[in-house]
Amino acid sequence: MNRPLNIGVAAAVAAAGFLTACAGGSGPGSGPLYRCENGIEFRVKFVDDTAVLEGPGGYDLLNRDAGGQGPQQTVYSNPRMRAEFGLGASGREARLHYPMLPLTARCVRD
Repeated sequence: MNRPLNIGVAAAVAAAGFLTACAGGSGPGSGPLYRCENGIEFRVKFVDDTAVLEGPGGYDLLNRDAGGQGPQQTVYSNPRMRAEFGLGASGREARLHYPMLPLTARCVRD
């Protein structure tokens, strides 16, 4: 018997598939590791105009945003956080902003 697909289940499956695709086929641990102040660590995978951050709390999908000073610096955000990459003389530094906490953490790529 054919039943209509529950919209909530369909959305959850689509979101999980999207995050899996964004994270790449190499599974957990792929992408550069950033270590930050306040004990924050995350890996990031850049796909098109998005950045997928993987940390202890799970995944955060951020969209490319205006900002940055020059082509080396990029900015990504969502309603919960803002991430700036390509900072510092070497371009290995990043900054995370959590406006609701408020918290800003400086980070360095391993």
